[in-house]
Amino acid sequence: MTKNTATLHLLAGKIAAGKSTLAADLGRAPNTVVVSEDEWLSALFGDEMRTLADYVRCSSRLRTALEPHLIDLLSSGVSVVLDFAANTPDTRAWMRELFTKAGCEHRLHYLDFPDEICRERLHQRNAEGLHPFAASDAEFDRVTSYFVPPSADEGFDILIHNA
Repeated sequence: MTKNTATLHLLAGKIAAGKSTLAADLGRAPNTVVVSEDEWLSALFGDEMRTLADYVRCSSRLRTALEPHLIDLLSSGVSVVLDFAANTPDTRAWMRELFTKAGCEHRLHYLDFPDEICRERLHQRNAEGLHPFAASDAEFDRVTSYFVPPSADEGFDILIHNA
């Protein structure tokens, strides 16, 4: 039996830390696909996404739908860059199930940038209007209040990206 050489790339970081930019860079590797939560949520639930509670509900539905497909991709040797925010222990536990069930490697990329840099990037991103969702400063603060940086005790292979 051959070893599964696929890798599941996970991304943790505050809003506008650069997760999607890094995901695109990682996705250029051979035999690698990017699966973007924002793109899927926008396409499937865009009109329903008005509050943080809406995001939680829709994101949960999306994870349930995509989980078997992600495991199949990884099990078949295709690396996946999961452009979903790995920002809480519960979310990371779901992601752990993916690479455990697929029997593949993983790497948790932690984009560790201060609020000021992320907020500045958010303002720029909102002004450009290219992102499917624009967050206000109040939404940034609310979402950031739930952010829990990954720790070594969680057992992930963590790679820290910072200034």
